[in-house]
Amino acid sequence: MRYDIPFNRPFMVGNELAYIRDAVEQGHLAGDGAYTKKCHAWMERAFRALRVFLTPSCTAALEMAALLCRLRPGDEVILSSYTFVSTANAFVLHGARPVFVDIRPDTLNLDETRIEAALTDRTRAIVPTHYAGVACEMDRIMELAARREITVVEDAAQGVNATYKGRFLGTLGHLGCYSFHETKNLIAGEGGALVLSREDDVEHAEIIREKGTNRSKFLRGQVDKYSWVAVGSSYLPSELVAAFLYAQLEECERITRQRRGIYDYYAEHLAHLERQGALRLPRVPVECAHNGHMFYVLLTDGAVRHRLIAHLEARSILAVFHYVPLHTSPMGRQYGYKGGELPVTESSSERLLRLPCYFSLTRSDQDRVIEAIDEFFSSGAA
Repeated sequence: MRYDIPFNRPFMVGNELAYIRDAVEQGHLAGDGAYTKKCHAWMERAFRALRVFLTPSCTAALEMAALLCRLRPGDEVILSSYTFVSTANAFVLHGARPVFVDIRPDTLNLDETRIEAALTDRTRAIVPTHYAGVACEMDRIMELAARREITVVEDAAQGVNATYKGRFLGTLGHLGCYSFHETKNLIAGEGGALVLSREDDVEHAEIIREKGTNRSKFLRGQVDKYSWVAVGSSYLPSELVAAFLYAQLEECERITRQRRGIYDYYAEHLAHLERQGALRLPRVPVECAHNGHMFYVLLTDGAVRHRLIAHLEARSILAVFHYVPLHTSPMGRQYGYKGGELPVTESSSERLLRLPCYFSLTRSDQDRVIEAIDEFFSSGAA
């Protein structure tokens, strides 16, 4: 079904097609060409990162991060259950057991006050997901990790160009993972990046990314041939992806301003419904600067959400719920979890509704969404 106002719409902002043509004309479309290097340099400079490696997806970046954690079967990884499946899968693939911790009721991020109780001698990593581009309480998380020499992997898929206490998400932990999927702020269709904050990880990450070989050293003239030296896989995106992405990176600030404007407009024009107790708007702690990635509302219960989705759909507006908690999934049950264990996660998942939010969304489109929501509550349909 086609909607007048979809949940998401991919977009271009400038030189995407010109850069793709240029990449083709340069005669190099495999990984690590000129545009990949431009993307690396741009992100390292703009986000003040030690090193950045472009990947085919955020899933791939998470998988690289899991390999850099040097996991062994039976190791444990602490994470939120309210996240995308890749956050868990990347570590489960290497034998780790996911240890799910409940989320905060305000930001819907991993509840830092519950992490310590979940730590064991087998804990190897903490993986905070920055939900909706709003930072987790990273100072506390890094402090807990430092005490036990645990690696912190930021799932910053939604957090590109957002900050915590003036520092960019993805650069706060030991490893960070970005997404450039078509639903994110900066897009390349599919795409991701791994951010490194420890010099000791750089050479190993190069090897993992190049199928477990030392090919990067060979290309720099540091060895006369390259060979298989460690476990790895193919984590280089095409130059077509990098070329498209580089055009978006060039307009990063404009894209972020536009999305924050969309967020602020929703927040201003739906505030009266929060005051009436009809719904709850997102929360952004004072130390966090979000990137306008998402605008959601929390309804009073799942039945109201279901009726509001249908009401909007009848007006050709697509609004969608989000994650089904991982601990209640078939795989979660295999790890011994059951419903009722993470009450904030389960309640939020049942009540959350994401509104249309994309770069080309117009004010008139937003007005239609807001008017439809107002109509729903004023009509007694809730």
